[in-house]
Formats: sequence, C-alpha cells, structure tokens
Amino acid sequence: MSTAYRNRIQEFKVALAEEKINLKTLRELCFNGIPFEGGIRALCWKILLNYLPVDQTQWESFLKKQREVYSQFLKEMIIQPGIAKANLGLSREDVTMEDHPLNPNPDSRWNTYFKDNEILLQIDKDVRRLYPDMAFFQRPTEYPCQLILDPQNDYETLRRRVEQTTLKSQTVNCNRSGVTNVSSPGKALNLYPSNEYEVLPNGSEAHWEVVERILFIYAKLNPGIAYVQGMNEIVGPIYYTFATDPNSEWKEHAEADTFFCFTNLMSENRDNFIKSLDDSQCGITYKMESVYSMLKDKDMELYLKLEEQNIKPQYFTFRWLTLLLSQEFLLPDVIRIWDTLFSDQDRFHFLILVCCAMLILIRDNLLAGDFTVNMRLLQDYPISDVHTILTKLLK
Repeated sequence: MSTAYRNRIQEFKVALAEEKINLKTLRELCFNGIPFEGGIRALCWKILLNYLPVDQTQWESFLKKQREVYSQFLKEMIIQPGIAKANLGLSREDVTMEDHPLNPNPDSRWNTYFKDNEILLQIDKDVRRLYPDMAFFQRPTEYPCQLILDPQNDYETLRRRVEQTTLKSQTVNCNRSGVTNVSSPGKALNLYPSNEYEVLPNGSEAHWEVVERILFIYAKLNPGIAYVQGMNEIVGPIYYTFATDPNSEWKEHAEADTFFCFTNLMSENRDNFIKSLDDSQCGITYKMESVYSMLKDKDMELYLKLEEQNIKPQYFTFRWLTLLLSQEFLLPDVIRIWDTLFSDQDRFHFLILVCCAMLILIRDNLLAGDFTVNMRLLQDYPISDVHTILTKLLK
C-alpha cells in the first residue's frame, strides 16, 4: 500500500470520525473513489444514499429501528397464509373459507399469495443469474435469515416457494428493457446454469436468495411499480458491497441495510422503470435524448454521424441509464463508477455526462464504422477501464 493511499484512507477516517459529518467534504473525497479497507466504502455509500443521518450520535438508535422495521416486513410479507410460525408465539389458524386456498374472494390472503408468486417467479429467474462470472452470489451467506430458516418453516423460503409452484415463469415476463439479447462483458460466461446450482445444506442460503428476498419485499411495498426486470442489476452491487464489508457488525445486517439503500436509490430512479412516464420530462425518453443533446454540444461531428446512421439513443442508452451502467462493466468497475455517481449531488445529470464521455472516447471507431459495427460497439462497450472514462470527465 503506497503512502499516498494510506494518507487517503486517513483522510476518510478523519471525515467519518466527526460527530456531525460534513457531507460536502465527504462527497469531495468520495468523488475520486472510496477505499474498501476498514469498511469505508460501505459506510460512505450508506451516507451518500441518504440512509444514515449525518449526525453520528443517532446511528445506533436509527439502525436498530430500521433493522427491526425490516424484520417486521419479513414477518408480514414472506409468511405463507394459514401457516404458523411457532417460534414467534403464533398459534396455527383454523383453515376456514375465509383463509382457504380456493377462496375466490380477490381480497383473500391466498389470492394475494398466488399473485405474489407471479412476481416472485420473475425475480427468481433474474437473481439466479446475477453476475454469473463470479461465484459470490452462489455462495452461502455467513448470516442466513434465522426468521425464515426456522426448521419448522423451512418450506417458506422463497426458493422453496418457487420450486413448489406450478406457474411457468415465461408467462410473467416483466421485461422493461429496450434492445434485448445483447452481450455484456463478464456476463456471457454462464458458469452457473439454472439447473446446476449447488444444493446448500439445510439452514444455509445463498447470497442470491437474500437479493431475491430484498426485491420481493420491495415489490410488495411498492405495488405501483412492483418488480421490473433490471432492478436486480441495481440491488446486486449494493448488496455485494455491504455483504463483503470487513466490519462484521455491519456485514451481519447487509440485507436490511441494502433494502433501505436500494429503496432510497429507486426513489430517485424509479421513473425510468415506469413505462407510462417514458415521454414525460422525468421519464427515460427525455434522459436518453439528453445524452444526444450533450453530445451535440461537445462533439458535433460524432453526433451527426450517429444521426446519419439513424442510431437512436434508445438503442443503447436505455440500458446504460436505467441500470446505472451496471451491465456495461465488471462488478469492481461498476462499484468504482458508483463511488463517483453516488457522491455527486445531481447524480443522474452526472450519469448523462458519463454516457457522453463514453461515446466521445470511442469516437474514432464510431466515425469509421458502419451501422452494424457501431451498434455492436455501443451494445457491448469496448473500454473496460473505468478510470479512462472518469479521467475524460475531469478534463
């Protein structure tokens, strides 16, 4: 570790030791990348995503309350209707018509349960293949959710629920993306095909199952948007960052903390996932066109070339913007870009700047290429070094 890097870590430690953290100072430090050592990145993300208050004296009581709230969500939303959780002191309910699986009443808890299964199947299909180039999401978590993995209720894990259902996931495909079936770096290697997962012993759960639970709870609490394909790509890097925190006291609560940070980020980003808002000023179409507007100001020649070839921004910037570039780079590089993205107060304007810089960095290739070559370049972005992109932005 170089002296300069050690000094940088020390700067972060000083900033994070303040009783009331100076958000402006912290943002400036984080903009150039956050160290992983000592759990600094995970802590900074929690502050930058407006989860932790800047007043450090409130952290202990705040975190205790939030984690209890999340635990309550699990009790209320994961448990199968009519099934008792013995360890919670609940008695088995008599199965009456009011709570019978064949009750036709649309307000029946069983009816809700079956509708939830449709969303769950789509989530399950997506999270099982999350970052297939790395083993992390298939490995067991050190802190499985004891509430869910109670041996008397083990069939209530979402994984078992999916395995038991007879619905086919193809019937509930909630794809919201534009261009599909395009390759991404690091995603092409299918190291863990869906039918070849390692079976974990009873009492264990893989990291992807934790992500599945986070997304399911989010969908239940946000019925207006529920779950849309691609949300898994946003929650994945946040969960990975918190679940690999060197500080075990924080790592133990990675699931609850990820849920709230993801919810906060989605509150800023959710309009991109709502189709009815596409053409409004807060919708994705306006943002995609903003990339080309900015490119027109910065590089008219390149802008005209893309226009001439009828390469519309939605052909590639849809995925860049909605998924915050999480599918364009390998996970460590996504995390590095997100350090800077989260530290910017106007993070989604900054994201448009990043997209514009990505285009200008490959301008020579784009100017020389025809439509087919250029579409391939844009849908499978060739530069893997994110530092090159971030350096371009700072010039």
